Amino acid sequence: MPQTYRPLRAAFWMLGSILSFSSMAVAGRFVSATHSTFEIMAIRSLIGFIVVVAIAGVFNRLREVRGNRIKTHFFRNFFHFIGQNLWFFALATIPLAQVFALEFTSPIWVILLSLIFLGERLTRPRVAAAALGFIGILVVARPEMSMIDSGVIAAAISAIFFAATIIMTKALTRHESIVSILFWLTGIQLCFGAIALALQSSITWPSSATLPWLMIIGLAGLIAHYCLTTALSLAPASFVMPIDFTRLPLIAVVGMALFSERLDAMVLIGGAIIVLANWINIRGEKRRGQTGSEPSIIP
Repeated sequence: MPQTYRPLRAAFWMLGSILSFSSMAVAGRFVSATHSTFEIMAIRSLIGFIVVVAIAGVFNRLREVRGNRIKTHFFRNFFHFIGQNLWFFALATIPLAQVFALEFTSPIWVILLSLIFLGERLTRPRVAAAALGFIGILVVARPEMSMIDSGVIAAAISAIFFAATIIMTKALTRHESIVSILFWLTGIQLCFGAIALALQSSITWPSSATLPWLMIIGLAGLIAHYCLTTALSLAPASFVMPIDFTRLPLIAVVGMALFSERLDAMVLIGGAIIVLANWINIRGEKRRGQTGSEPSIIP
């Protein structure tokens, strides 16, 4: 697939990803007391697969689905399946803002891995955005590392798997259409989910109380990945992922409003730092796009 370079448009698509992932987190919190992470993931993948096939069929785009990179699709979705299950587990055990704070070590891993595996340039604005964004995250969430439990460990490890997923998604956008990526995303993870459910001793089926939230998880997850994949097709991963830091102050406010989680002045300060980080990131990429001469730290 031909690559374009449109950082402002990529930032716009990341806004859709941020809102969708946040919606999925809220819905996941509401159903986590009833359904296991495997049940949530299986239902989410089933809903997503049905929607992808239906929409692609209506618009005659199923022909874009190709299997010549099935190995990359398999490992991309294997890593994502593990990371997403760990993420849902963390959602049920620690505050939303803390989950996101630990998850957001992922863009740091992405920047480092994109240098190694994608050959992306490590520019000063990208490094500054990542560093400032991470500082903002620590200011907002102030995770208590002295109280490390299974939820904290799960959220931290999920970040590594998400980073690997992002790197492989960016690599796939160079050759595959978004329809093909989403088809294999939902299809392969549906298979993983079915296998995981078969290993459970019992299954809790959706009820009238949980089905609407599970529908939101399935639809929001699909929209989030569509937006994220589109953004990655328009700009480098090392530019796109620090924008996701904006999700943290948003979810901190949501956590306060819906789940009575703490929100204080430090959240506002941290949020301002995150906004500054993204402004530096977008401004640097816009200048680079205009001049083509943005200096890199490592060629």
